[in-house]
Amino acid sequence: MRPRLYKKTLDTGDICLTTDNLPEGEKLDLRNWFGGERYDLPLELEIGTGKGEFLLRQAGTVSSVNYIGLEYAKQYSLYAADLARSEDLKNIKILNIEALSFIKNHVCDETFRQIHIYFPDPWPKRKHNRRRFIQENNLRELHRILEPGGLIRIVTDHDDYFAWIKKHISSVEDLFLCLPFSSPEAAGEGELVGTNFERKYQRKGRAFHGVILKKRDGRKMEWQLNKCLKYINRDA
Repeated sequence: MRPRLYKKTLDTGDICLTTDNLPEGEKLDLRNWFGGERYDLPLELEIGTGKGEFLLRQAGTVSSVNYIGLEYAKQYSLYAADLARSEDLKNIKILNIEALSFIKNHVCDETFRQIHIYFPDPWPKRKHNRRRFIQENNLRELHRILEPGGLIRIVTDHDDYFAWIKKHISSVEDLFLCLPFSSPEAAGEGELVGTNFERKYQRKGRAFHGVILKKRDGRKMEWQLNKCLKYINRDA
């Protein structure tokens, strides 16, 4: 659906960034976007911020975390950034950019504590399924940018997409533990996440599917393997 155009003049301050603000092909220390006393705080990412309903509530609820939202639709990213400015949220940056391009070209390894992906476009036509964001190669890329033990939180209302998601999760079991979904801090009473899409689909009686992927600590696994090999070699 084409984003609705808003007639009011939007003031995004320094919250909304575009590709023009990014050096081409250069990995960035994203903590510098917040700087000062916020530099050392943990970072979380939302892919598909939309109008910012979840991200703004989460940032207001958990002020001890810095949040970056990625939104491809320009008008939505401007709208969300305008709201964040009006609420004086200092812990949000919103990028009008294609998510995978930003992640591959500009995000360093082990940057984010959590990644939120709520109600991503299901691309329901079979010929368009390849455009779905959640698939094996992209999950491996998200694994790269997560801290050890970091989480990917996923929710969809689309049955076929969830079946697709489970299939692709099974291809990365070496990288992630699969956990039951639990709501983030900003979710209201009776809400799974607290987005515009959720409320819309809840009124229609749709079922929601959620899952959390936890990054396996490869360094811990390597330590355990080395310890095991040490005992095996000792007994040999």
